[in-house]
Amino acid sequence: MGCIQNKIKIMIMIKNNVTLTAGLASILFATGFLRAEDWPRWGGNDPGRNMYSAATGLPDSFDPGKFKSGTEEVDLATTKNVKWVAKLGSQTYGNPVVANGKVFVGTNNASPRDPKFTDDRSCLYAFNEYNGEYLWQLAVPKLASGKVNDWEYLGILSSPDVEGSKLYLVTNRCEVVCLDVEGMANGNDGPFKDEAKYLGGPGKPPIEPGEKDADIIWRYDMMDELGVFPHNASNCSVITLGDKLFTCTSNGQDWTHVNIPSPLSPSFIVLDRNSGEFLGEDDAKIGTNIKHGQWTSPSLGKVKGKEQVYFGGGDGILYAFDTTPIKEGDSSFIKKVWWFDAVPEEYKHDKSGKPIKYPAPEGPSEINATPVFYKDRVYVAIGQDPEHGEGVGHLVCVDATKTGDITKTGLIWDFKEIHRSISTVSIDPTNGLLFIGDFSGFVYCLDAETGKKYWEYDAKAHIWGSTLVADGKVYFGDEDGDVKVMASSKEMKVLSEVNMGAPVYSTPIVANGTMYIGTQSHLFAIAANAKPVEAGAKK
Repeated sequence: MGCIQNKIKIMIMIKNNVTLTAGLASILFATGFLRAEDWPRWGGNDPGRNMYSAATGLPDSFDPGKFKSGTEEVDLATTKNVKWVAKLGSQTYGNPVVANGKVFVGTNNASPRDPKFTDDRSCLYAFNEYNGEYLWQLAVPKLASGKVNDWEYLGILSSPDVEGSKLYLVTNRCEVVCLDVEGMANGNDGPFKDEAKYLGGPGKPPIEPGEKDADIIWRYDMMDELGVFPHNASNCSVITLGDKLFTCTSNGQDWTHVNIPSPLSPSFIVLDRNSGEFLGEDDAKIGTNIKHGQWTSPSLGKVKGKEQVYFGGGDGILYAFDTTPIKEGDSSFIKKVWWFDAVPEEYKHDKSGKPIKYPAPEGPSEINATPVFYKDRVYVAIGQDPEHGEGVGHLVCVDATKTGDITKTGLIWDFKEIHRSISTVSIDPTNGLLFIGDFSGFVYCLDAETGKKYWEYDAKAHIWGSTLVADGKVYFGDEDGDVKVMASSKEMKVLSEVNMGAPVYSTPIVANGTMYIGTQSHLFAIAANAKPVEAGAKK
């Protein structure tokens, strides 16, 4: 009764506009009236996408446990510091997000959750945050064109962006969709009402959705509307600013790896997040210079009181765009504020001046990582499709306060010891240290201010995901399935190494005191001194 009475008192105080003191705020959290910190999108609550969490009390180590005999179900009694484990598909590259009591993660359909979907599909799962109970899924049919646009058995690759009751996602079909976070359980909200036709797939019989299917609010097909040609996969994690939504279009080359089928299509666009209406496209004309594909995600920053959105191009150039579309003739554009060529000249031409052909190990790369905005600077590394193997890399720190072509004027520092990387940096604001992994399996600790290297660590396995900094620790996984926990310090110190039993291609995240780590086949909810919670258990 005391807890209920406290909530009633708090509600009355809020209604009467009583100022919330720190003490009252702590009561709010203690009573469960307000949530602690969700991780609602790639990069958490930071629109600059820095992979950092202010959470404390996170474990130095944990044990993912063992499978029950003859099954893929983890025996929770054999785990340590694990709250729950949820089965995913067989290929999971999407990074989980947590919002409104739910965990969302992309995977494939190798372990079907619904007997009406047994074919190859890309899926977004929704789980209960407290106990890992499966709630609903978006089961997206594959494109008929096959691997050139939509590689078989790849799941949903993007992390959704959750804003209130709505979720925004790029699907494997090169669509931007807005979903109801409750799925169909609370009815079919509109204006989109063709879920049955969508689930059936083009030219196939409709499949009627049930309560455990996604509710699509609106859908924007970038292939149909913009003529873009995604190379192998579409995977941008969108970002929103007010009523605007920014996304990469995934436009790229065809199967010849020479021809760009749609060079005049935009690489970066802005939509109305309420309706899906097209608002504008980039003015960078990247299309003719795409080296392979485009798989980056945008970030946001405010410079001198004005918002900028950052995009890593398939041409190896880092762009800053104004966030407000400008009408020009029949089109609307988001205009370049500045641009920086992140590919060093020695990666473009050899000593004799002869061009180095892409994707040569010693040659140029595009930008696949997410640019990170931090203290009026943008940090990003260059890299290539992991199928191209290892090669030379380049990490840059760029001055975001400049304008125009800042390739020669905007570099604050760079780091060329890094190899090709598709990883996003994480910066610890408590000590100014920056951490980043590369595809060759090295993790580097640098000074975010100066670029000075303090140490490098060899994980001895390819790294696809990014580092996460939280609670004085650095967490990351690798292709061998090892998750390393290191100290966030100038001295290299490994706190623990845990093998998860399957490759880890995603990035650890933290929400409301719990860490989530996705392997190719399972999602683990990890917390210090956690007691296992079975799916369906009540809070």
